[in-house]
Amino acid sequence: MNRFKTSKYKNTTPKVPKKDGWIASVRGSSFSSQGDRIKSSGSLVAFSTDQAGGGVLGLSSVNAAPDGKWTVTHISCHADLVTDLDFSPFDDYLLATCSADETVKLWRVCDPGQEQPGNPELTLSGADGRLERVLFHPAASGLLALASARAVQVWDVSRDAALTVLEQHEDQLQGLSWKEDGSLLASSCKDKKLRVFDPRAQSSAVQCVQGHQGNRDSRVLWVKDDNLLTTGFNQMRQQEVRLWDSRKLSSSLSSLSLATSNATLIPLFDPDSGLLIVSGNGESVIDCFEVNSGEPFLSQVSHCLTDLSTRGVALVPKLALDVSCCEVLRLMQLTDNFIVPISYQVPRKAGQDFHADLYPDTVGQTPAMTAEDWWKGDNKQVERVSLHPSKRPKPAAPSAQETKPKDLPRVKSKEVCGGARGDKCGRQTRWSYSVCLCCCQEASTSSSPLSSPSSSVAPSRSPSSTSGLSSGFLPSPSQSSRAIHSMLGPSSKFRHIQGAVLHRDAHISNLRGLHLTTPGECDGFCANGRRVAVPLAIAGGQIAVFELSQPGKLPDTALPTIQNSVNVADFCWDPFDTHKLVVAGDDAKIRVWRIPKGGLTETLTEPELVLRGHTEKIYSVKFHPHASGLLASSSYDLSVRLWSLETGEEVKRLSGHQDQIFGMAWSPDGKLLATVCKDGKVRLYDPRRSTLPVQEGPGPEGQRGARVVWVCDGKYLLVSGFDSRSERQLYLFSTESLASGSVASAPADVSPSTLIPFYDPDTSVLILTGKGDTRVYIYEIVPEAPYFMECSSFHSSEPHKGLCFLPKTECDVCDVEVARAIRLGKTTIEPVAFRVPRVKKEFFQDDVFPETAVWWEASLTAAAWLSGSNGQHRKISLRPKDMTPVSEAPKEAPVRKYLPSSVYLEEKTDEQKKEELLSAMVAKLGNREDPLPQESYEGVDEDEWDD
Repeated sequence: MNRFKTSKYKNTTPKVPKKDGWIASVRGSSFSSQGDRIKSSGSLVAFSTDQAGGGVLGLSSVNAAPDGKWTVTHISCHADLVTDLDFSPFDDYLLATCSADETVKLWRVCDPGQEQPGNPELTLSGADGRLERVLFHPAASGLLALASARAVQVWDVSRDAALTVLEQHEDQLQGLSWKEDGSLLASSCKDKKLRVFDPRAQSSAVQCVQGHQGNRDSRVLWVKDDNLLTTGFNQMRQQEVRLWDSRKLSSSLSSLSLATSNATLIPLFDPDSGLLIVSGNGESVIDCFEVNSGEPFLSQVSHCLTDLSTRGVALVPKLALDVSCCEVLRLMQLTDNFIVPISYQVPRKAGQDFHADLYPDTVGQTPAMTAEDWWKGDNKQVERVSLHPSKRPKPAAPSAQETKPKDLPRVKSKEVCGGARGDKCGRQTRWSYSVCLCCCQEASTSSSPLSSPSSSVAPSRSPSSTSGLSSGFLPSPSQSSRAIHSMLGPSSKFRHIQGAVLHRDAHISNLRGLHLTTPGECDGFCANGRRVAVPLAIAGGQIAVFELSQPGKLPDTALPTIQNSVNVADFCWDPFDTHKLVVAGDDAKIRVWRIPKGGLTETLTEPELVLRGHTEKIYSVKFHPHASGLLASSSYDLSVRLWSLETGEEVKRLSGHQDQIFGMAWSPDGKLLATVCKDGKVRLYDPRRSTLPVQEGPGPEGQRGARVVWVCDGKYLLVSGFDSRSERQLYLFSTESLASGSVASAPADVSPSTLIPFYDPDTSVLILTGKGDTRVYIYEIVPEAPYFMECSSFHSSEPHKGLCFLPKTECDVCDVEVARAIRLGKTTIEPVAFRVPRVKKEFFQDDVFPETAVWWEASLTAAAWLSGSNGQHRKISLRPKDMTPVSEAPKEAPVRKYLPSSVYLEEKTDEQKKEELLSAMVAKLGNREDPLPQESYEGVDEDEWDD
C-alpha cells in the first residue's frame, strides 16, 4: 500500500447510542474462560451470563423491535460453565456451545419472545477434560474445531469420532482461529508459541514460532493476505498487537504496543474493509485500526472511550448492516448489565446512493462444500454476495412447515438407529433422535427439510440452508403462539424507579466512632419513624440514638449512649413502641431498653428488662408482626426461642437446626416462622403446633450467610445467599413445597457481604443491598415467570453500612415516593427517597399506592396469639384529601401533533422544492402581472422610420 494514499475508512467514526438504545436485562458473565462471551449472527446475539454457574446463555435480537425495545430471553445450555459459543456462518439460528462439563451441544434457537428449545439438536462428548473453544468451519458445513486445555480436534458432526486430533500443546491453549478459506488452523498458547496446523496433512504443527514475550493471555486471528494477527503482552507488560506472514513466521511483520494493563486484548477483524477492533476485557477503551498489506501495516482509525467496562465484544455479520447510513461495522459490547450496539460509520452523504467502494461483495450464507468434501482435500471459497439493497439476499422467515418429522421420536443420545424407513441399520448415534444421519440422508428428498439448498443466492435460516452432511441438523418443534407480553417482554411499572438522597438539611452529620464490623446476621443499624440506633466502636457495647426530627451536625463532644457492657450481636426497635429498643449481646442475654421522650439526654446503664435462657451467643432478634411484646431470637445453641416481654419469660423453644442460623422471618399473617441455616436448609415452623419444622427444603449452597423474607402475600420465600462459587444469588421458594427446591433464582454479583432484603407488600418491590456496598438492587417480584423483574439500581457515591426503611406514612406520595430509607454512611445518616417517575403528579397515583397496612400498630397481645388467636392489621389510604386519584382523572381529548415544516419538505421531490423556492423569490420581488417600466415609455411615430 502506498503510505501516502488516503484510506476511504480513515474517518470511520464509532456512534454509541443513548442508553435507551442499549439492550438491558443483561447479566454479563464474570467467569473466566478462554472463549468468547458474546457472539452475533445476522439475526441474534448470544451472550454468557452468571446464571446457574454460567451454564445459561442469554439471547436477544441484533436489531431492536419497531418500538425501539429489545427482548432478552435465556436458554439453559449446560450443567457447568459455558466456556465458548459460536453461530454457524450458514444459519443464523444454529448455535454451538462448549462447556466445562466436557460436552459440545448444538442448538436450534428461536427469536427472543418465542419458547426456546429445552434440548439440543446434537451433543458431542469426545473430548477429555474441560473444553475451551468451539469454532464452526468458515467454508464447509457440519465441521467444528474443538479445543480443550491442550488438544485441538476437528469434528464432522455426522460421525461418532473426531476426524483428526492435533498435536498436544505444551501448556494451556488460549486462542484458536480458522483461515478464511478453512485450509489452515492457527493457535496461541500459554507457552508463548504461535502454531499453524494443516489438519488434513498432519497432526503436528506445520509452523511453530515464539509469539509474545509476556506471560498473560494471548489471542490469534487470521486477517487478509495470508497474514496472522496476535494480541498479547510484551516483556514490559504492555498490551501488544503483532502482525505475521503465515508463509514466513520467523519474525513478525509489525508490532504495536498499547497501554500497560492486565486486560486481555480481544481482536475482531472484518476482511472486507480491513478494519480491526481491539478491546481489553475489563476496560472501557475500544480501538479501531486498519490492517494494510504494506507499511504502515497497522494504522489507527479511532479511539472510543465507552461508559462501561467490557466483558466481551462481537461483530455483527456484514449482511445485517445498514448501508444507507454508511455503516461499515457494528460492534456488540457486552458489559455487566447491558449490551451496547456501537455503529462504525463512514461520514458520507447517507441515504442517497449505495457507496459501492465501501461495500465490496461479502461472503454469503451458502456453504461451499460438505465436511466430507473438505476432508478429501477440496478447497472452495464461499460464494460472495452483494450488499446493494436491491441485490443483497433476504433471509427467509421460518416456514410454518418447519416441524420435526413425526416418525423421529426423541430418545436419549447414543441410541441405536431405528432406520428412517423401518430397516434398522444398527449404528450408534449421538443425535437426539432415533435415526442416524446416514438413514436421514437416504430417506431425504429434494423437498425434504433435510435436503441441500436449491439456491446459492438467497440463504435461508431454515435447515435447508445447509448442505451435505450438516443437513442432519433437524429443526426444533414448531413453537406455540406468542402472547402479547411474550412479544414485548415482561415489564415492571417500577422499572424506572429512581433513588435519590434528600437534601443535606435532613442529614445527621459528623458521626464519629461507628462500629463498622457488626456480625453478618445483624443489619448494622436500625431505625423507626422517629429515631435511629447506631452501634459505636467503644468498649462496653455502646449504642447511640439519634432523633430524625433533629438533623444537623453533631457536636464534637461525647454523646449520651446506651451501655450494654458486652459486645452487641443484634438489635431492633419494637414496631409498636418507638421508644423500646431490644439488644442481644454476646453473653446470651437480651436487654430491653426504653428511650425517654425527646431522645437520649444521658447515658443509660440499666435496661428495663433482661431476658435469660440462651446458653450461647445470640444471632438475631425479630419482633412478631401482629402480637405486641412477642419476640423471637436465634442463638449459637441452635435453638429459636420465643419470649413474652410482658412476663419476661421464654414461651416457646424451637429446635431442628444442625448449624448456624443465618436468618429468620415471620410470615405476613404471623402464623409461621421461616429460617435459613448454614446446613443448607430452609425451614418453616408453626410455633403453636410444633417445636419442630413443619416443612424443610434445600437452601443456598454457599455458607457465607443468607437472609430470608416473605413475598407475594406469603406465597413465596425469598432467600438472598450465595451459590457454590460464593457468588451472591437470590432464590425464590414456594411456601407450599419447600422440598422441591427453588422455583427461580437470579444472580447478583460477587461480593463478600450478604444482601439484606426489604420487601414492600404494597408494590411487591424488593430492595437489597449489603454492608459496604455502593449499589442498591431493586426488583419487582411476581408470583409467576419470570418471577424477578429487574428495575433500575441506585448507586451511592461511597460505601454504606446499609439501609433501614421507614413506615409508608413517611413517604411523599405527592412526589410518587414509594419507599423511604435511612442510609448510614461513614460519618452521616441520610434519608433516601425511592420515586417512580410519573407525568401527572397533580393526581394521586392510586395504582402504586393501594391501601397500606398499619403494621406499626399491634392487632393482638402475645398471650392472645399464644392461645391461638390471629390478628390482622387495619388498612388506611395514603391519598391526601386534596388529590384526585389518577384512575378518576378526566381523560384529555387527543391533541393533534403538528409536524415541523422540515418533515413536509423532506417528503417533496427536488423539483417541487425548486418550484416553491422560485415562487417565493418572485413573490418577494413583486407581482409578476405588474407592467414593466419600459412598457410606459413612448417611442417615435411610425412615419419617422420612413426614408
